[in-house]
Amino acid sequence: MNAPQAEATTSPLVAASSTLALIHYLDRQGVLDLPAVEKITGFRRTELTDPDLRIPAENHYRLWEYAERVTGDPAIGLHAGQVIDPDRMGLVGHVFFNCDTLGEAVTQYVRLHRLINESVTLSFEQAGDVAILTWQADSPGHYCRQDMDRTLAAALCRTRHFIHSSIVAEWAEIAHPEPSYGKKYQDLLGGRVYFGSGITRLAFNSRHLSHPIPHRNPYVYSAVLKQVNSLLARLQGRRTFGRKIRRLISRQMATERIDADTLAKQCHMSRQTLYRRLKKEGLGFGELVEEVRQDKALRYVASDHYALGEIAFLLGFSELSAFSRAFKRWTGMAPAQYRARHQSRDPGETSE
Repeated sequence: MNAPQAEATTSPLVAASSTLALIHYLDRQGVLDLPAVEKITGFRRTELTDPDLRIPAENHYRLWEYAERVTGDPAIGLHAGQVIDPDRMGLVGHVFFNCDTLGEAVTQYVRLHRLINESVTLSFEQAGDVAILTWQADSPGHYCRQDMDRTLAAALCRTRHFIHSSIVAEWAEIAHPEPSYGKKYQDLLGGRVYFGSGITRLAFNSRHLSHPIPHRNPYVYSAVLKQVNSLLARLQGRRTFGRKIRRLISRQMATERIDADTLAKQCHMSRQTLYRRLKKEGLGFGELVEEVRQDKALRYVASDHYALGEIAFLLGFSELSAFSRAFKRWTGMAPAQYRARHQSRDPGETSE
């Protein structure tokens, strides 16, 4: 098999260690068809052992869909994420669990997340007594339910195993609608779970950030951190154009009509060149506008800083009814219902 060089593309990539862990899970379940898996990933299993290798996110997500079919397990992401195997945590995992405290580990996790998955943005904030991690796919086509399930399960189960067994989520918001196995989320996470939120957020008590990490190895930490920093430095030039256009869209959304011609002129290029450069990064202009608008809508509605009519204006909608229809399409609920759900929480559970 002549595998393509993933590093040569500007499409989003994921760490090959994540793909290899899924292959290992299929093997443990007794359903591994190696030729089929290698065809989906585009790499031999032996090639995936390279700690610096990353593969196209689309291939990784197709493997998750295949894995759900062959196992017949729709909750495969939650189940695979509960497997604790230090040998399959990847470079970032070894950095995380060799930090001094959970707070330092979270900071490194966010900083290095692009090495794990370039198609999902991870951010961290503290609001009162609550610490919140937020995952958001860079486009709807790059959202994978099974992979997000595994991410949540792995983050919490590994933290309980290596750091403190009593850590539970205060609450969680899940981007996708509630699946048939919805009850498993609360059983695993420990706190209340809200589905169809458009973004995925996991909240836990801030006091856990001071937990020391037992059995940390400063020598392993230093060696692995040097390696991942070197790898991260090689990625700094990737997908920068899409991020630039996303920022321009965000700044102009409330001030003028967003169109490709206007933004192309600001970038001193033609509309065709704008489209072509975005396509090289696996992005579309319309998708970016929709993504920025949705992200702002979720934050504005939850925060209660603006009336719904004001939010509609700030996001470029001609009238409130148009905004309400779009919001219901994104989240499955009306803006007022979404706001009421957030405002009904205890003060420590708000994200603002």
